[in-house]
Amino acid sequence: QVQVVESGGGLVQPGGSLRLSCAASGNIGHIYDMGWYRQGPGKQRELVAAMAGGGSTNYGDSVKGRFTISRDNAKNTLYLQMNSLEPEDTAVYFCNAVIRQIGRILREDYWGQGTQVVVSS
Repeated sequence: QVQVVESGGGLVQPGGSLRLSCAASGNIGHIYDMGWYRQGPGKQRELVAAMAGGGSTNYGDSVKGRFTISRDNAKNTLYLQMNSLEPEDTAVYFCNAVIRQIGRILREDYWGQGTQVVVSS
């Protein structure tokens, strides 16, 4: 009853930019934390950037200064602006949202299906 859908991935040359979007929809009572994670070939899933409901942010060390996370609470949408992309940024990028559904008390984790980012010349 809650969907989280990423978009915006693709192929980009080193040094280029991409903007990812993550839209949450469905039976949403409230969205708390939202974040981006990625999983590269042969690697474990890692935190890219996260934003709490109050607006505080947290970035993975490898993306600090290059990536910017933002959210539009009115649209239940999370964004990731990625600049100065490097081949090491190649991965499937997943969106995570902590959501309480209407009529429920507990908060639950929701994940999107992922969007592929390939950085290559």
